[in-house]
Amino acid sequence: MRISAQLVKELRDRTGAGMMDCKKALQQTDGDVEQAIDLLRSKGAAKAAKRADKAANEGVVASYVHHGGRIGVLVELNCETDFVANTDDFLSLARDLAMHVAAADPVAVDASGLDPAVVERERAIYLEQVAQEGKPEHVRQRIVEGKIAKFYKERVLLDQAYVRDPDRTVRELVTGVSAKTGEKIQVGRFARFQIGA
Repeated sequence: MRISAQLVKELRDRTGAGMMDCKKALQQTDGDVEQAIDLLRSKGAAKAAKRADKAANEGVVASYVHHGGRIGVLVELNCETDFVANTDDFLSLARDLAMHVAAADPVAVDASGLDPAVVERERAIYLEQVAQEGKPEHVRQRIVEGKIAKFYKERVLLDQAYVRDPDRTVRELVTGVSAKTGEKIQVGRFARFQIGA
C-alpha cells in the first residue's frame, strides 16, 4: 500500500515521532492511523525502557503557584539532551508535574526516596490495625503489604494517580512523554511550599 505524505504528516503531528518511523508504522498497519499510533507508542515505550541506564543531565526547573500564592512548587525534570528539554511536550510535562505536586502533596519522587522510619511507622500502625481486627496470623502480612502499597499510591509522586487523568499514574505520564521523545526522562526532585504548613 502506498502511504501518502499527508498521512505521514498527520501521524507525525499526532505522535511527534520521526518521519521514517511514522512511514514504517503506517506501512505495517496498512495505513490505519490509530493502529500506527499504538505501534509507535509500544515501540517508544520499549525504547524508553532501553534508555533507562542513560544519564539524564539536562532539563528544566518548572514552577507552579496555586491558590492566590498560598502554595508554590518547584519541580526538577531531567532528560538526556537540551534539545528535548526545550520541546513543548517536555516543558508541558514539567508544568503538569508541578501542578500535580501542588494538588496531590506527595512526600517523595519514588518509594526509594521515602524515609525508612516513615515506612516502618506506617507498617507498625497497619500491623496493629489488623491485629485488633482479629485477622488470622497467616493473612496479616499480606493485608499489611496491601496497605503499604496503597500508602505508596497516595504519597509517592510516581505512583500517584495523575490529577488531570486519574486512570493514569504519574509514572505512566512521564513514560509516555519519554516514549514520544525517545529519551530518558526522570523527575529529579521537587519542593512544595505552603503558607502556614
